[in-house]
Amino acid sequence: MEDKSYKEYLKHINTFIFDVDGVLTDGSVTIMTNGDMLRTMNIKDGYALKTAVDAGFNVCIISGGSNEGVRKRLSGLGIKDIFLGAHNKIDQLNEYIKNNNVALDHVLYMGDDIPDFPVMKLVGLPCCPQDAVPEIKSISKYISHKNGGKGAARDVIEQVLKVHDKWNGNFVAKYD
Repeated sequence: MEDKSYKEYLKHINTFIFDVDGVLTDGSVTIMTNGDMLRTMNIKDGYALKTAVDAGFNVCIISGGSNEGVRKRLSGLGIKDIFLGAHNKIDQLNEYIKNNNVALDHVLYMGDDIPDFPVMKLVGLPCCPQDAVPEIKSISKYISHKNGGKGAARDVIEQVLKVHDKWNGNFVAKYD
C-alpha cells in the first residue's frame, strides 16, 4: 500500500537508483531473428533522468539485463553508474553507496519485481510503478500512478526535483 507520508522523504533524497526492465521499460522485449532483444524506453523518463543528472543528483542503474543498447541510451543521458547483468543487486548497491559516499536513507530506488526486493528493503524511499508485482507494492512507500516504461521514473524524479526547487518545468510559470 502507498504510504501517504512518502512526501516527507522527498526532501532527503539525493540519489536515484532505477531498475531497467519493468521500470524504465514496460518489461516487454521484441526478439529479433538474430536473437537481439529490443526494448522501448519513454522519452519523458529520459528527460527526467537527464534533468536529475544536470541538477546534481546521483543517478544509478542496477539491472539484471545486459543489453548494451540500454547502456548506450542511459550513458547518453549523462548517467555514469550503470550496472548491467547484476544478479545480486545488493552487491552493486553496496559498491555504489561506498564509492559515492551516499547514505541509504537518502536513496530512492524504483523496482518492479522480486530481484529488486532485497535492495528496496534497505533504501530510504522504495518506489515502484503501478504495474509492479504485489510483493514489491507491499514494501513500496510510494506506488506511481504510471506503469513501468510509461512515465513512472519521470513521476518520482519530478516530485523529488520539485521539492528541491530543481525541476526545469519551474521556468514555465514565468512565461504564462
